[in-house]
Parts: sequence; C-alpha cells; structure tokens
Amino acid sequence: MENKKYKTVLIGTGRIGFLLGFDKKREQPASHTMALLKNKKIELCAGCDTDLERLKIWQKYVKSHGSEGLVFESGSELYKNIKKIDIAVVAVNESAHLEECIRAIEARPRLVILEKPVALNSFEAQKIADCAEKNKVPVMVNHERRFDKNYALAMQWMEKIGEIQKVEAELDSGLRIYAKEFEKDGTYSLLHDGTHLVDIVRFLCGTELEKPVVTGVFKDEKKIVRNFCAHYNFCKSEKFGDVPEICIKMSGRSKFFEFRIEILGTEGKICIGNGIADFYLRKQSKLYTGFYSLEKQKVRLPKKTRYFSGMVENAVGFLDGKMPLLSPLKEAIEDLKVLEEIKEKL
Repeated sequence: MENKKYKTVLIGTGRIGFLLGFDKKREQPASHTMALLKNKKIELCAGCDTDLERLKIWQKYVKSHGSEGLVFESGSELYKNIKKIDIAVVAVNESAHLEECIRAIEARPRLVILEKPVALNSFEAQKIADCAEKNKVPVMVNHERRFDKNYALAMQWMEKIGEIQKVEAELDSGLRIYAKEFEKDGTYSLLHDGTHLVDIVRFLCGTELEKPVVTGVFKDEKKIVRNFCAHYNFCKSEKFGDVPEICIKMSGRSKFFEFRIEILGTEGKICIGNGIADFYLRKQSKLYTGFYSLEKQKVRLPKKTRYFSGMVENAVGFLDGKMPLLSPLKEAIEDLKVLEEIKEKL
C-alpha cells in the first residue's frame, strides 16, 4: 500500500497549472505541475489545455521528469481516454471553473483539487457542491496559506498572545477591486485575491464574517472600486471567544503588492503575510519603569513554507486515510459568501 501511486490528471497548464514553476523569485514548487511531480506518491499521467503550443512544452517538461505526459485538447477527451483517476486537478480561469469542475467530478476521481476561487459566485459554487455530493466526490480548494508552515506557526502562537482584541487584514496592489462589468469573467481583485485574505482570517481565527460595515470606498473616474474597508464587530469564535473587531482592507491603487495580517492580543501580537512572520510578546519595558512593552521574539522559522507541496501532501494524506482535507469545498464557498456581502455594499 505504501508503494501505491495516485493517478493524477491536470486540467489547465497555464500560470498556476505550470508556468509559475519557472519563477525564480518564488519559493518552489509554485505550480500544480511542479508540486505534483515532486511528490513520490503522485503519478502525473496526463494534462489538457486549449493552448496547444503550451501543452507541447508541458508535455516535454513532464516527460523529462519521468511522467507519461499524455496530452489532450479538452477535459472531455481526457476523461474518455484516462480511466480510474485518483486525483483530478482543475487549474483553469475562474470563468471556466463551473464547467470544468463538474466535468471532473462526473468522471468520478477519488478527489478533485480545484483552484481558488471556487467559481464566479456562490450560486455557481453551490452547483459544484451539489454535483460533488451527488457523485460522492470530495473537492478541496487550493487556498494555499492553509498549508503554509508560517501560518501553521502563527496558529500555534494564537494561544500565546492572550485574548484577541483586533484583527486587521490588508491586501494592497494596483489591481482593480471591483466593478459589475467584470463579474462575467471574474477578473477583479475582490474575487481573485480577496478570497485568500478572507479565507486565512477565517482559518486562523475560527470565526465567521457576517454583516460588514463597509467604509472608505474609493472609486476611480471609471467608477471602478479601488479601496474599501469592511468592519466586523464581535465575531464569535469557538476557540477564542468573541473577537471584538476584524477589519478586511483592500487597495487597488497602490504601487506595490502587500498581503498582511496583524492579530493583536492582550499579551502579544502576530504579524504574518507575504515575506512577513513576526511574533511579539509583552515584556517588562526597557523604556518605562513599571510598564510592559511588546518585544519581538526570536523565532526559528521554517526554511520553506511548503505552501504548494503541503497542499499536495494533504491530498495524498487524505487518500491514504491519514488526514482530513484542510481546505474543503464548504469552507471556500463560505469565503465567497463573505465577498458577496462586501460587494453588495461597494
């Protein structure tokens, strides 16, 4: 049983499916292809894409890494030729998630890995969930920070910083946040990036986000939303009790990219994000007699966050019967509902 390999197919050999695996600045593996090839229990037997030139490059690459590398122009063709699939990975554009994920589920693999966000909206996402339930096929969603070792460390530190006073999560970029005209294809940051921000806040704090008060809405000359802040008051968490304040902020007019979460407790603070993992605890102040200050702690961070390889390991562990899915479809649909509540107030 230990020598068993899980037969895996990849739908989509684009950016997240393949090309990010060549980004020299990113921690690797940074794509589905490279993460799948890296895992000894995965047999990446086939892939498909409508871009035939890119598909040829993908085929050559996976064959050079010992994979069979069968290629097809469509998911339909792939499923007709490849039987008894263990894992089907769906890594296509958001606008095609509904069609391609349902097609994958109906092929009845043992597990579907779906790129985030689940779909263009929660209505489409529920169609995927209904199909998954009907065919008894579990679906996991690649909210990659759930598998990141730095965030796992932050989860452990949540116990050390006392009662949670405030959570502030912020994503800054130059990408448009939202306008109704972009709903048809999902090419807006509230959906594409906001799903990560909302998901990791919910994951770390173990709380739902409902009934936001949205402030600071800024629209450009084309009426495209570029800034907002969603405030949540007294969010209930089984693990941490009431969290008095959670703020979700996004900027789409920054000339830099930043993904950051700050969790302030009564006895410490956690700052975690892209390139950030800082932990603070109260210590007797070096500045004022009789006071305590927050002091940055010396913490040994993992050499690699293993955010992508951890996702594949979770999938393998699930099929081995050793792990639950860390990022199940149900959680990702709840993320979409949070984003839709915000969207209604923009």
